[in-house]
Amino acid sequence: METDRSSSFRDRLRILYNGQSTQSRSFQAAVVLVDLAIIAFFIATPVLQKLSTFLWIDYSVAALLSVDILARLLASSDIPRRLRQPTVWVDIFIFVTLLFPATFANLGFLRILRLWSLSRSGFLWRPLQSWGISNWREPIHAVVNLLTFLFVATGFIYTFYFRTGAGVAEYVDALYFTVATVTTTGFGDIVLPGISGKLTAIVTMIVGISLFVRLAQSIFKPEKVFFPCPQCALQRHDPDAVYCKACGHAMKIPDPGD
Repeated sequence: METDRSSSFRDRLRILYNGQSTQSRSFQAAVVLVDLAIIAFFIATPVLQKLSTFLWIDYSVAALLSVDILARLLASSDIPRRLRQPTVWVDIFIFVTLLFPATFANLGFLRILRLWSLSRSGFLWRPLQSWGISNWREPIHAVVNLLTFLFVATGFIYTFYFRTGAGVAEYVDALYFTVATVTTTGFGDIVLPGISGKLTAIVTMIVGISLFVRLAQSIFKPEKVFFPCPQCALQRHDPDAVYCKACGHAMKIPDPGD
């Protein structure tokens, strides 16, 4: 009896997380909204840490994240395989930093990786298919990667170079330096001290400009289009593909110019 209930509960979770029904889509949209709210909290954490209610919010987010991690595991048809995925390890790491905010205070900026984790799930992309703009998946993915890097770099720089006292001004300075460095504008009014500061600026410029180039390529010259193969369900193909590279099935990818 207990086994049947457990199986029924997992089937229900699979439908909610992976289904295409109106109820499933509504649930998935709600999960995305909660995720975005959590990510907004992570971004604002440096300027919220002095609030008396910060720990309550922090532990509440930890509870929500633990429920989401457990539910996704139960909804998976292969839990061991699911546990090997990088996104799961990222979520578990974020959960640990939320449980011990004081111990992992200097690593809190890595919580922004939740945005990358969200982009790797199917939740963000399913609405694009229903809205008929699935070809914009690559540019949106590139934007998400760029935003993730910007906020991770900003958090790192704020934590190790600007944290004379938690506040909006210091965080904005860190964000300003990050954007100026990534775009190679280099105004020079804010400079990180010492050799470590110069090395941080170099890494930020190299990674940032690479992400900008990747974003431009995805907008003006997309490498792949998303068109499921009828035979093997492979999602990504070259825009001019005639046959599926995985199974050899004939493809009929619509021309975007038609």
